[in-house]
Amino acid sequence: MAENKEEVKYYRLEELKQHNSGSSAWINIHNKIYDVTKFLEEHPGGEEVLKEQAGGDASEAFDDVGHSIDAKEMTKKYLIGELHPDDRAAFEMPKEPPIIVVESEASWLYSWIIPAIAGLTVAFLYRLYATDH
Repeated sequence: MAENKEEVKYYRLEELKQHNSGSSAWINIHNKIYDVTKFLEEHPGGEEVLKEQAGGDASEAFDDVGHSIDAKEMTKKYLIGELHPDDRAAFEMPKEPPIIVVESEASWLYSWIIPAIAGLTVAFLYRLYATDH
C-alpha cells in the first residue's frame, strides 16, 4: 500500500525576491515560503511589519516576536511551498566565531598594578591627612 505524499513546491530565491510589495508579499520563515498578501491587513502588528520582510527572510523577526501557538498554527494557511535547497545557504545564520581571550602584559598591568597603586596612594594620603588633624 503506497502512501499518498503531497509533492512539495520549491521556489527559488530570485522568485521570492520578486514578491516584495503590498500586492504580492511572500516571506521565508525557516525555509518555508508563505504568501501573506491576503493577511497584510489582518496582521496584528500592522501590515508594514510584513511588507518590510516581503521578498526576504523573516525567520529571525518571526522568532523574536514570540508568536503564540495559534499564530504559528495560522501560518499553515499561507504556506505555499519551500525554499529550494540550493538557495537555503543564503539565509543560514553565520556561526559566531569563538571568543578568544588573550592575556597580555598590558591587561595584567591595568587589571592589577594600577588599581593597587591607586589604592595604596589613597591609603597613604588618608593616613597623612588623619595624622595632621
